[in-house]
Amino acid sequence: MKKTAKASASSASPILTLRNIADRLSEMHEVPKRQANEMLNQVVEMIAKSLKKGDKIRLSGLGILQVRKRAARMGRNPQTGEPVKIKASKKIAFRAAKDLKDSI
Repeated sequence: MKKTAKASASSASPILTLRNIADRLSEMHEVPKRQANEMLNQVVEMIAKSLKKGDKIRLSGLGILQVRKRAARMGRNPQTGEPVKIKASKKIAFRAAKDLKDSI
């Protein structure tokens, strides 16, 4: 029996979004949803600004976010096999905390 896209999508695990987190915080701390959403958005903005400055962000129990530099390197065009130069870039890396890894 062939699975349809709809069937496989419904069996996927649910995704926790910022809005879901804000809604839960709103209920837990009895604050308006709008206020919880604004506070969460401010946290995300602070994290983004810190990463842009090159700061390392340690979230206890969750892990560490940091910017890592990727060196320039040679790659290949998958269609032609031709060598292609890939520029140096930055990426955001996340390393999960030991407690989080152990709990999963």
